[in-house]
Amino acid sequence: MIQRPHALERIRFAFRSHPSVALVGPRQCGKTTLAQAFAAGEKNSAFFDLEKPVDQRKLETPEQTLGELRGLVVIDEIQRKPQLFEILRVLLDRQDVPARFLLLGSASPTLVRGVSESLAGRVGLVDLSGFDLRETGVETLRTLWLRGGFPRSFLAADEVVAAEWRGNFIRTFLERDIPQFGITIPAMTLRRFWNMVAHYHGQVWNASEFARSLGSSEATARRYLDILAGAFMLRILPPWFENLKKRQVKAPKIYLRDSGLLHTLQDIVTFEALTGHPKLGASWEGFAIEQILAVIGTRNACFWGTHAGAELDLLVTVDGKRYGFECKYADAPSSTRSMRTALADLQLAHLWIVYPGNERYELDHRLTAIPLRDLPSLAAKFKMQPPQP
Repeated sequence: MIQRPHALERIRFAFRSHPSVALVGPRQCGKTTLAQAFAAGEKNSAFFDLEKPVDQRKLETPEQTLGELRGLVVIDEIQRKPQLFEILRVLLDRQDVPARFLLLGSASPTLVRGVSESLAGRVGLVDLSGFDLRETGVETLRTLWLRGGFPRSFLAADEVVAAEWRGNFIRTFLERDIPQFGITIPAMTLRRFWNMVAHYHGQVWNASEFARSLGSSEATARRYLDILAGAFMLRILPPWFENLKKRQVKAPKIYLRDSGLLHTLQDIVTFEALTGHPKLGASWEGFAIEQILAVIGTRNACFWGTHAGAELDLLVTVDGKRYGFECKYADAPSSTRSMRTALADLQLAHLWIVYPGNERYELDHRLTAIPLRDLPSLAAKFKMQPPQP
């Protein structure tokens, strides 16, 4: 089993300031396995899975059942029983809370609403994605990029089996998971929108273009985008803009968060097919951005672009300093006019070019080309404890 020490540390850190922690992320990303690993280090623990009829019956009288417990209490798939949030609020407001609660669930509107309305100030939120390169090892870079981070896809026997799993995951997500969230959108409609996003992966969001293609309003297209982003399928990377006396891009960029799902929607099964595909550069960019954010641990991330053509793939702010990242699928990337413009206009403390090679080299005192496999070496520089994806 692949160990996930960074994710476990995020849970421990959240429990230091909250009596309960919500571990949220897409289905099949490893939440239950991680919760079991965390519970194994506790003296007393109880586990409830709300997909099991037996556990559902146990929680028909939740205040009595949960109120008697001590130690760690894990409730899996909590979005299936939203009325539990009110009971948990009462239990967590006891003067001496004898139990800590670890709540697991897919990122659904039910879960978010329950946390925000009932457990505000009482729960720490920890987002979980699939495996990242620190967990799988740098020698698996190509496999992780091609298959994505979902455990069953990454650990599949071969590429065909991995692609088959991802195809079934997409179908199940649209036909079963989305309706469970209380969203009444035909699966085929949302699948068509998802395919469109895959073709626009790494590009600036254009609501009117999506609306025309769907034959719907811009508000409807944006709602579909928010649904998939809220379920951790998409990343909406907001733009950075300030008074630079330049016309700057003010619409977000959109990415599929899991590179394996992107490749499935693009009918890419093998690495050879990926290297010959028109979306190769965009795929690398999205994959690299997810790995960067996993290592750095900041939620304060965006991109920057001007209508004159200058752009920066990723801009993060840590301790009041701005840092930039450019993601290039090239053997030996060099500095460009766009990078120098970003360094000057944004007053970056440093800019890294993330590429798939093996050697790290300086291009300027504030500009460095770094292999993606060396990204973990930047973690100490940013001193983010604990890291957040």
